[in-house]
Amino acid sequence: MLLGLLFFAPACTDLDEELFSDVTDENFFQSDDEFISALGGAYSSFYGIGNHSNLWSSNEISSDEMVIATKGGDWYDGGILLQLHQHNWTPDNGFFNNTWGFLYSGINTANRLIAQFENIESDNSTAYINELRAVRAIWYMWAMDAFGNVPLVTGFSDEVPKNDADFQTGRTAVYTFVETELTAVIADLDASVGGNAYARVNQATAWAALAKLYINAEVYSGGATSEWAKAINAVDQVETFGYALESLYSSNFKQENSGSSENIFVVPYDKVFAQGFNWPMMTLHYASQSVFEFTEQPWNGYATVEEFYNSYIDTVNNPGTTGAVWRGLATPDPSDLTKPNGRGTLDSRLSNFLVGPQLLPDNTQAQDPAADEDDPDGAGLNFTPESNVIYPNGWRQGGARIGKYTYEQGGTNSMSNDFVIYRWGDMKLIRAEANLRLGNDALALAEVNEIRARAEVTPFTVLTLDNLLAERGREMFAELSRRQDLIRFGKFDDAWWEKEVSTSTYNVFPIPQPQLDVNSTLVQNPGY
Repeated sequence: MLLGLLFFAPACTDLDEELFSDVTDENFFQSDDEFISALGGAYSSFYGIGNHSNLWSSNEISSDEMVIATKGGDWYDGGILLQLHQHNWTPDNGFFNNTWGFLYSGINTANRLIAQFENIESDNSTAYINELRAVRAIWYMWAMDAFGNVPLVTGFSDEVPKNDADFQTGRTAVYTFVETELTAVIADLDASVGGNAYARVNQATAWAALAKLYINAEVYSGGATSEWAKAINAVDQVETFGYALESLYSSNFKQENSGSSENIFVVPYDKVFAQGFNWPMMTLHYASQSVFEFTEQPWNGYATVEEFYNSYIDTVNNPGTTGAVWRGLATPDPSDLTKPNGRGTLDSRLSNFLVGPQLLPDNTQAQDPAADEDDPDGAGLNFTPESNVIYPNGWRQGGARIGKYTYEQGGTNSMSNDFVIYRWGDMKLIRAEANLRLGNDALALAEVNEIRARAEVTPFTVLTLDNLLAERGREMFAELSRRQDLIRFGKFDDAWWEKEVSTSTYNVFPIPQPQLDVNSTLVQNPGY
């Protein structure tokens, strides 16, 4: 292109353009296909969710699920990753500014498209405006959950709010806005599932979003209001669309998971056309490149906290056991706990992890080329559930790695699996929790035991809030849920591996310092 410009430039003397066509609101937005084309901007905003240092990362690393240990000279990053895990972060932590930018990019895109569609005289525009309102509501729910008191902006203009009251309306006001928007438009959304409705916000998605909103209502209202009955009703509405548990848990996350009977709303990644889902880079070891024949070398970052990994042990049949007994096997052979490269077979949910010796395509063990004879990790690549320290010299092979989504043999740094936002398994656990909190213990127990039956584990005989939280952890690993769940169950401030007891200040993230620096109308959250 540059070479062509060099030849073309000397002949360019008349810069007046003769326009043979002009795409305007009046002559473009005439068909559904043209509206859907414009809607693409609203949905492409979601593609940032599957990469490092964003909303997903901030939620997961700050929970008891995951950790990124400093491995010598790798992954210190100025201490911001340690801050996230240990709950001593500050407003200048770059993860929060990235998260804020991700959320408000999605909100601003929805606002822009709504404003554009509102100026079009078309019979088609109202339906798409309502879809955009639902998309925007989901963005605002995430923003409220992460940052609490966030700016509530619904217009698209250059006008800057002049005072705090117009700008940060408070968490409860954002909660009300999200509920009002979703309930106002839900009947006008597409009622179909799959086909053209796949990966778009349809009626089922809006009801699922409301279920997530209502189950957390008590948190968002500061303890003033609980909405357990509304949460149950929202899940009941989702059920009418025909979603059902997959027989195999891992089917929801396989490379081609668009046919899942369980996934309600997804981000449809593609390694060529819709990139950004780079979990294999984020979690796998440098030497995993040869195991999976990736075109690029992974970064060796995200790992599972050992205590969380051990929560998959069968404490029903074997109360008080540690890592020795898995799911009721009295004399387990360690080789039975995994299939090649650590995707578990005894419990379908063990496919959440990669553990143990990592094998090359020829079934020999992969080697760490950086290891030497004094390396405590050893030369053979072997993911151990345990880790030694979070800093300064964490084991390079320490911690089970994220195996949630199937990795493609010969894949690139981007995955083609669709990233799950809302799923029927989550909905069932939400309904179970709401019933349990309302005293409907039998209904709650039956619902949770359906989840456990699919996982091929012993049913509970009694359901408590503690074992329900543990079950949510096992079922919802790495699904943008754990931080939210820990806060709702009053456990987010507890101590866990390499983290001391923290204060409730950290139940919301701080308003990022760069945002405060450029916008004086913003007010920092209390305690920061």
